[in-house]
Amino acid sequence: MSDVKSEAESEAEPEAEPEAELDANRPAAVERPIARWPGPQEANQRDMIAEEVPVALVYNGVSHAVMMASPLDLRAFAVGFSLTEGIVDHPDDIYGVAIARGDAGIEVSITVSNRCFARLKKLRRNLVGQSGCGLCGAESLEQLRQDLPVVKATFTLSHDAVNIAAGNLIQHQPLQALSGAVHGAAWCDTSGNIVKVCEDVGRHNALDKLIGSLYDGGAFAASGFLLMTSRASYEILAKAAQSGIAVVVAVSAPTSLAIDVAAATGITLVGFSRDDRHVVYTNGQRLSDTIG
Repeated sequence: MSDVKSEAESEAEPEAEPEAELDANRPAAVERPIARWPGPQEANQRDMIAEEVPVALVYNGVSHAVMMASPLDLRAFAVGFSLTEGIVDHPDDIYGVAIARGDAGIEVSITVSNRCFARLKKLRRNLVGQSGCGLCGAESLEQLRQDLPVVKATFTLSHDAVNIAAGNLIQHQPLQALSGAVHGAAWCDTSGNIVKVCEDVGRHNALDKLIGSLYDGGAFAASGFLLMTSRASYEILAKAAQSGIAVVVAVSAPTSLAIDVAAATGITLVGFSRDDRHVVYTNGQRLSDTIG
């Protein structure tokens, strides 16, 4: 594709705006007319609906992916996605993030080191001829697990800490309270205190935003755990392993492949964390009756 844009294309290109301003102006929820049933059919009923917009991730001028996402925390999203997808090894490999909104959606332009961009171009070559791929860039089934690092953290936390965090999570989800339509990803300390929560219409996006926020702000600590409001799928566990997260807790069930990946990568996987109960699937040695 030529780097030279036509005059019409140049005029249509959206102007970049600071992320803080973009997020402040658009709280990721919009008002829409509704009719509730059963009940009185009152005129002018309205409700808050979660925004879902296309977000294009562009690396060094080359479009890589378009994600359907909530239009907030987009710098964190860019950093987290880049880390969990193995595009960069460290936030320092990212030289800049620019965010621009257009009529069709939002473009997030990420400038990465030449070394990382060369690796990304190799990944993109592996995608040629593939379609419908949720595990993009893998050359074989075996590679899916071989490429994931083993998490070796040795800390412990109590079952009560898991219950405390799960019981308090809803209080840290303002967008969910407003719209009822988003997932949350929370980082918790070993006492069950919720340190940070990110929300998005997509569970993988919420996790990427959380990881990006923690790493970009220097707040990630190996002795903590991830709490997801969703099921635990392969992608959640793969992103956790890629980020060095040792304990993953989900309020819903895990998939069989998620359990296999957790076992292979040394991650403690907990599911059905609700109503002061949970199920431990792998590496339960990190859970004890007392906080370690």
